[in-house]
Amino acid sequence: MSGKTWKKTLMKQGMKLMSDPRVLKAMQDERVMKAVMQVMSMPGKVQTFTQDNVEKIAKAMALATEDEVKDLQRTVRRLEDEVNRLQRESQKKP
Repeated sequence: MSGKTWKKTLMKQGMKLMSDPRVLKAMQDERVMKAVMQVMSMPGKVQTFTQDNVEKIAKAMALATEDEVKDLQRTVRRLEDEVNRLQRESQKKP
């Protein structure tokens, strides 16, 4: 089953479920809604937790994180551009 078909089926089933009077009654309960909101926020929390821990492990092992590597690459690129500019300037002078 493709991703789009799967999502469409899931949405259709979700809409059926939402029209069930028992579900509507449960959704009015503040405790249920609080639990639903916590479940919905879990993927973001897990991703943040994982990313933070990966960075801690990388630092503990003296490894560069992806962001640090990108910063270094930008710095190297700027320095290369500056060296090229200085070389062009020096070639222009007699």
